[in-house]
Amino acid sequence: MNDKRQKHIQDAGISIDQKLIDEGTAQLNSEVQVLEAWLSELDSSDKVNSEVLAARKSYNDMLSSRKEMLSTLAKQAKLEAVSQN
Repeated sequence: MNDKRQKHIQDAGISIDQKLIDEGTAQLNSEVQVLEAWLSELDSSDKVNSEVLAARKSYNDMLSSRKEMLSTLAKQAKLEAVSQN
């Protein structure tokens, strides 16, 4: 097997299509907006009980996770752009 073909096969295992990155980014941004809206609703609520506190923690955890995934996708997009040049 020639070196170029072998490199292509190796790259295919870790390469992510830019379209997939864009779709994932759009989905995560949408989820971030929903979670932020839910947190805003909880903050404006008069209720402060164990259910509200649990929901707030859960939404904050999910929000943190989505933002971390967005950061990872942004880094991957930069790597893809560099590798395609």
